[in-house]
Amino acid sequence: MIKTKDLIFKNKIEYPNIEIPKNKVTFIIGKSGCGKSSFLKLLNRTLKEEKGEIYYNSQNIKDLDVYLLRKEILLVGQEVFLFDGTIKENFIKYYSYVDKEVINDETMKYFLHLCDIDISLESKIKILSGGQKQRVFLAIFLSFTPKVLLLDEPTATLDESTSFLLFSNIIKFCKEKEITPIFISHSQKIIESFGENIISFNVRDER
Repeated sequence: MIKTKDLIFKNKIEYPNIEIPKNKVTFIIGKSGCGKSSFLKLLNRTLKEEKGEIYYNSQNIKDLDVYLLRKEILLVGQEVFLFDGTIKENFIKYYSYVDKEVINDETMKYFLHLCDIDISLESKIKILSGGQKQRVFLAIFLSFTPKVLLLDEPTATLDESTSFLLFSNIIKFCKEKEITPIFISHSQKIIESFGENIISFNVRDER
């Protein structure tokens, strides 16, 4: 599904040649500063490699339309970007950005429930906690149902039990929809519980 060859970023970070299989739960692990977050951004061309090649379904991603690539390989980073207003208004806003017909209220609620946040769609973003905002943001992106889902520390602000439930729900959803999830996580328990393909980065540099 995804392969890399001789990949170098900023002439400093050299990545191992890797293969990420379709529909397997992949975790990227390694010490802080080894280039994990940059790697996810390279996969959907949010960042560009200095040297090397990245292949998606046997096609070099340099030859693919960036907009279409990012719809299929969707990145949810550590930073949360939500707008003032309600949860529902944020769903609508993001759907306008990706030029898709907005989902109905019940489907929005389904994705919020999937991310363990059962609150009203009319709730204002400004009253939510950091963890709630993170889960709303994730729910919106999950609802786009991409082919590949890149998640960078999706439970960074959550406690262990909530994190475990959220990973369980996301992975079950990905399996049902044949989405290939690629995670960065520092939780050894979560990695051991859910990881089917674990890739270790030993390179050292600033992320």
